[in-house]
Amino acid sequence: MSFCLILSLFGTYQNRLLIEGQACRTDMSAHLPQDEAGNSIVRIGHSPDPDDAFMFHAMTNGKFPTPGYKFVHELQDIETLNHRAINKELEVSAVSIHAYPDIAENYALMNCGASMGEGYGPMIVCRKGTTIEHAKKSVIAVPGMKTSAYLGLRLAWGEVDVEVLPFDHIIPAILDGKYESGLIIHEGQLTYVEHDLEVLIDLGKWWNAKTDNYPMPLGGNVVRRDLGQKAMEDITMYTKMSIEYAIENPEEALEFAKKWGRGIDDETNQKFVSMYVNQRTIDYGDDGRASIRQFIKEGQDVGLIDKDFNIDIVDFIGRG
Repeated sequence: MSFCLILSLFGTYQNRLLIEGQACRTDMSAHLPQDEAGNSIVRIGHSPDPDDAFMFHAMTNGKFPTPGYKFVHELQDIETLNHRAINKELEVSAVSIHAYPDIAENYALMNCGASMGEGYGPMIVCRKGTTIEHAKKSVIAVPGMKTSAYLGLRLAWGEVDVEVLPFDHIIPAILDGKYESGLIIHEGQLTYVEHDLEVLIDLGKWWNAKTDNYPMPLGGNVVRRDLGQKAMEDITMYTKMSIEYAIENPEEALEFAKKWGRGIDDETNQKFVSMYVNQRTIDYGDDGRASIRQFIKEGQDVGLIDKDFNIDIVDFIGRG
């Protein structure tokens, strides 16, 4: 066999592998379940809270065309979503930034859908009379070990004893005297005042001051890599469009979002949603992306995030 023929055959084989590999990478979305119209069904996992519902309202309720895709909700608390992403279960999910290094091999971080604290964030709250020193020596109720709130607590207070509770059980547990203090997220950051509780530390303010006013990274949206680049970009585009639709049609989106607010009134619903759905949600911004990298790096420094994770390779799908 001539040398030229060998090269020709080898080149053909290489091209075949390349084509087959590209097909494997780009056609995974074709293996998703389909609706009656032949659209791929994409499951979006998000927390049962108003800001997430506000963001995803338009794309999951058919407010604009999404050719080739049908998006459906799966609502669970953020810690459950973190672990489902670790298990590679959902196509799209809200996750804690703290958990992202554990799933980065299988999921890309969207450049939209951020939940970031701009002068506010998760809080440690307590009944009146509890001091910071006493709270640090007591067991603190937290919403999950992979939540960004927990990482923020560890960065601020160091080693502390904690127990995990569902996020909406934490305030009642403090009021019942089961815990001296607790780490609250979601609308609890506004409703704690109705229960005569006091704030020992606002981790959003703490992070802003520590980092020369970076917003505190809390949650982000991720899309599974095995769907292929085109599907990842399509889904990210529709997610951004959904956020923009909600911001442009706030009354409609707020009415939908209120269903997930656990009895909050219209004013509180609007205030909470505006805290976490804004221009930052459409695009992290350079300082937002830098804040995520610093947050993860500091998590590595305290041993809560794998030191081998390369923070410099974090990609943001849909970044212009």
